[in-house]
Amino acid sequence: MTRPLPPHAALRRLLHPGSIAVVGASTRAGAFGARVLENLEGFTGEIWPVNPRYETLGGRRCYPSLAALPAAPDCVAIAAPREGVVAVLEDCIAQGAGGAVVFAAGYAETGLPDRVAEQEAVAALAGRLPLLGPNCLGFGNFLLGAGVTFSAGPKPVVPRGRAIGIVSQSGALGFALAQAVERGVAVSHVLTSGNAAGLDTADLVAYLADEPGCSAIACVLEGLAEPRRLLAAAARAARAGKPLLVHKMASGEGGAAAALSHTGAVAGGHAVWRAALAEAGAILVDDFSALAEMAAFFAKAPAVPRGAGVAVVSTSGGAGILAADAAERHHVSLPQPEAAAAAVLAARIPEYGSTRNPCDLTAQVLNDAEALLACTDALASDPGYGALLYPNTHGYAFSANRIPVMAGIAARHGRFLCVPWLAERREGDVLRAAEAVQDAAIFSSMEHCFAALAAWRERAAWAARPAERPTRLLDAAPLARARALLASAPGSMLPESAAKAVLAECGLPVVAEELVPDLDAALRAADRLGYPVVLKAESPDLPHKTEAGVVRLDLRDAAMLREAYGGIEAALSVIRPAPRLRGMLVQPMVPRGVELIIGARRDPVFGPVVAVGLGGVLVELLQDTAVAPAPLGLEQAGRMLRGLRGYPLLAGFRGGAGVDLEQLAAILCRVAELVAAEPGIAELDINPLICAPGRILAVDALIALSPGLKAMDAASAAS
Repeated sequence: MTRPLPPHAALRRLLHPGSIAVVGASTRAGAFGARVLENLEGFTGEIWPVNPRYETLGGRRCYPSLAALPAAPDCVAIAAPREGVVAVLEDCIAQGAGGAVVFAAGYAETGLPDRVAEQEAVAALAGRLPLLGPNCLGFGNFLLGAGVTFSAGPKPVVPRGRAIGIVSQSGALGFALAQAVERGVAVSHVLTSGNAAGLDTADLVAYLADEPGCSAIACVLEGLAEPRRLLAAAARAARAGKPLLVHKMASGEGGAAAALSHTGAVAGGHAVWRAALAEAGAILVDDFSALAEMAAFFAKAPAVPRGAGVAVVSTSGGAGILAADAAERHHVSLPQPEAAAAAVLAARIPEYGSTRNPCDLTAQVLNDAEALLACTDALASDPGYGALLYPNTHGYAFSANRIPVMAGIAARHGRFLCVPWLAERREGDVLRAAEAVQDAAIFSSMEHCFAALAAWRERAAWAARPAERPTRLLDAAPLARARALLASAPGSMLPESAAKAVLAECGLPVVAEELVPDLDAALRAADRLGYPVVLKAESPDLPHKTEAGVVRLDLRDAAMLREAYGGIEAALSVIRPAPRLRGMLVQPMVPRGVELIIGARRDPVFGPVVAVGLGGVLVELLQDTAVAPAPLGLEQAGRMLRGLRGYPLLAGFRGGAGVDLEQLAAILCRVAELVAAEPGIAELDINPLICAPGRILAVDALIALSPGLKAMDAASAAS
């Protein structure tokens, strides 16, 4: 990180102000200055309109300038045109303001050079006071009833109970989430950064991490130039015991299409962001519509579930089936009750209901309301359950009134109640009353509910992990030899044999091979290596040899080798421009095994990243990959392998022998350590890495060099 995260106290005057000045305050309907004043109606601190054209505004004295205010304002909302913003910011600094919000747009987002320069001038002043914007919708501190924004809503509602804080670069999306207050969700803050010439997403997450009024953070992320600042903010939130939920936008990977390697195609920026955030303990939420309710769940629920399973208490058999289906999709356990609880269920549930989990009390609860409470108590006391789930199929008070009672029963036993609100009737007061229950979370769908339950379990597992550091498996000598090989490359691409020589120096197992100049030498090499063999053209200009038609496999005798040699020569003759040929590679044909790709690339934001995927050359088709910033620890490498859908093939499928997973994790760590230590590597592929019991071998490799490698070598030699 080039810029440290600010301490909470440095932003408190701006984001938790006692006084707010509105520069550009107005009476004109629809004007930003008028809207800000409207959104401050519930604020109990000092409000100081600033506009030389008015003496009073809305019953308040209006001041001609910031210099005329009775004291230095904590927060300055600048509702002035773009052309006057820099002057107002200079006044803010001169008067000792605590921070400023710049609403004006038309800066760097236009792409125009003069507007980019204007934003740079704003950024320079942001180094002297905390600043949100420009092109910013502002913020809301609902703890104070303050909406420092020109947004039409929602009106700030002082939260009751454990509240969520919202951080978003996009003001529209941030305030869209904040509208959850209309259905009763407790919101402490909505903080938006706009163009982030001053404070960015990482700064705002770090602020909420130390904010007592916020219990969980919902973050809408587009991207950051310095992603490790957000990872540091996530670490701050974790230390505070505060869940951070992130919806990462901009998931397209169009730029990956230009990658030289398969790794470059599958390890795009979005994948790296997700991997880094998950490793930092953030909870990834793929569905934007689930973000607010999942954050509300994490704000209320215990940090660690008291049991591994979930019990479903329903008055509808159909709702129970929906729950079972969603549980299976999200790999959430619905174990059967133990004997004590099962006896209560058997005694209280009609024979036409179901005493199994999910249990169905049927509509008989209308005649026997105590049965629902007795069954809830029995399941809440069962040690196998960490949460109870009550699908609410009626949007009426008679059904919703059960929620606080059931939540209270669950809480007495240290359990938590989840309520998928399946009814399309969402009457305001009924739903708001349900949301206000502190020991229950309301979800708009069964899918969102089980996604939250799965994430709850995963975050608890993450929190229980011991601290990890990158594993060091390479010392200076092999790294120096590897760098010498890279520097000797004739161009921007290492031919296959040279790439594998680099890997071998770093302790990776590579297939035996011979580089030969002609057919006779190839025949002699095949005799030494033993048939069957593989024949490949060796050229730094052919990164994808299979696609170029210059690879022949499983050549079982000299006749097949002669025919393959001629076929490769024919394929080379039609390639334009003609590739540089270093000879032919002869390799023994490696027996079948599970094919993996292990690779690395240099991400423009995160720097070196490493990837592992199932399928070898089919990795892009199968899309079964794991990605992480480099370097890695052995435990993290193991988690990447276990996270692959095809992991059972590595571990030993249907009783078969598995591969050496410790060796495989070490190979992944060695690749990560190499690319982290060597900035000259732009992309690296080991593809395929053939894995079988007792044998792991890299049979093909590619290394593309960074354009600046030769320049770095020349500078090093000159010095």
